[in-house]
Amino acid sequence: MSAPVSATHPGGREAAGEGVPAFDIGAAWQLNPKVAVRPEPFGALLYHFGTRKLSFLKNRTVVGIVQTLHEYPDADSALTAAGIDAQSRPLYVQALTALADSGMIIRIQEPAQ
Repeated sequence: MSAPVSATHPGGREAAGEGVPAFDIGAAWQLNPKVAVRPEPFGALLYHFGTRKLSFLKNRTVVGIVQTLHEYPDADSALTAAGIDAQSRPLYVQALTALADSGMIIRIQEPAQ
């Protein structure tokens, strides 16, 4: 099975830039509000209006996870709800990491107390 996500730049993902938090499966995440999702037969296209980057989601399960991330307390719960087993989980964590690195998904900030 091929990786469920690829970006338009060489190597399939970009290195995390300054100010971009590393992906943490135990944290809450959401689709970046600056990102539009366009469903396609192969999965979906994600377009970031801020950076003008385009990513391809080649797996409909990843599309569903990305679109519902905000409904779960953490990414791990989202993967569990999507039925991702322990053997397949690293591939999906890799996909979410690439999306976080490129700013397609962002960490949900806890409200100030």
